[in-house]
Amino acid sequence: MSGLTRRSVVLSGGAALGLAACGNGLGGDGAAKLDARVDAARDYLASTYPGTRDLAAKAVGVLYVPLVTEAGIITFGGSYGQGALRINGATVDYYSATQASVGLQIGAQQYAHAVFFMTPEALSEFRTAPGWVAGANMAYALPDQGGSLGVDTTTSLAPVIALVYGQSGFIAGAKVTGTKYTRIIP
Repeated sequence: MSGLTRRSVVLSGGAALGLAACGNGLGGDGAAKLDARVDAARDYLASTYPGTRDLAAKAVGVLYVPLVTEAGIITFGGSYGQGALRINGATVDYYSATQASVGLQIGAQQYAHAVFFMTPEALSEFRTAPGWVAGANMAYALPDQGGSLGVDTTTSLAPVIALVYGQSGFIAGAKVTGTKYTRIIP
């Protein structure tokens, strides 16, 4: 009895094709490409808004999302982007950022954002949550036209600080509140 039958060859071939179709990113260069985009976004942020260097130095961890694409038409909209969580300058995890919205809206834009975790507790809560949603415990630092960063005493005491920057396109406002972050394998 030869163990190799037509049925086993067909089943093995089908299983191999099925597994080949599952692109989970392992062994690919998705992580390297995302890290390169994160490096460019971090460098742009630091050179355009020098105050973010101090903020990043004080942060326990920073999630950089170098490109978020947002679009809305009539009553439905959404956004999606991918980024990397850096602790002490090293990437420790990758995340997707998704958001859905309902209401009167039209347009599309792209932007980047960075989320600064200022306390170990805030970072731990983010990393252990199955899907963390940015919300009320977050303060926003707003860059002005002069290139400085609007971080005041109230903002600097917040456990999480978000900064949206590099907007292009047209849609009414870019925000991080309500964005769900989920760990991914790029």
